Amino acid sequence: MTCHYPGSGHDWCAAVEDRSFWFGHRNRFLIEVMRRFPPAQPLYDVGGGNGVVAAALRDAGISAIVIEPGEAGARHARERGLEAICATLETSGLAPGSAPSIGLFDVVEHIEDAVTFLRTARRYLCPGGRLYVAVPAHTALWSAEDNYARHFRRYSRASLGRELRGAGFQVELTTYMFAVLPVPILLMRALPYRLGFSRPFTEEGARSDHALGALTRTVMDGLHRLELSVFSMFGTLPFGASVVAVATNPAGE
Repeated sequence: MTCHYPGSGHDWCAAVEDRSFWFGHRNRFLIEVMRRFPPAQPLYDVGGGNGVVAAALRDAGISAIVIEPGEAGARHARERGLEAICATLETSGLAPGSAPSIGLFDVVEHIEDAVTFLRTARRYLCPGGRLYVAVPAHTALWSAEDNYARHFRRYSRASLGRELRGAGFQVELTTYMFAVLPVPILLMRALPYRLGFSRPFTEEGARSDHALGALTRTVMDGLHRLELSVFSMFGTLPFGASVVAVATNPAGE
């Protein structure tokens, strides 16, 4: 199964991940999700890129192994001190039915036939094993960044749930994440893109987007802490720029 991803993507991500408000909040949110729905360990972070999620999981006491087909991504993950297998899921040497849990963090949107890919992931999961997924949300937010990243789609909670159920999973959770970002993305990226006067997406521009000023970073961090508190209280968020799901491989099937 081919994952469409820009060849230089791992290198520019490596330059921003450790300082980015976006990557930092995604990690904290995923860890909170896993506190509510604990993974059996180790978790195989498939398409794990530079290991930014796997490293955060490790620091939170969750054992994670990166499976990444891109040589640059696997190298960056090893530089973080992670176990990283440079392969696809199918060529990783992992036996079907043996993975305690699998993470697909901003991976599925890069796969043209997502349901077939999800069925493949399910085949490698242990019976009762959990799958954790994060994807970009809302077709209305499509922009030049999606084109650059070679996305095939953006999701809603409902559409991601349908794909997971279509692949044979039992869905335990779907929630939005990044509740404060849809309006800025719509105004600064999606609408200019639709009107034909958006800036071309460049790696330097992406670095700038992730490097907030001190005041903006303080405000954003506070809003993200509030988002985590709301999720902790209610177990789901009704709106956001990403969708997160947890699904289980039914035992005995």
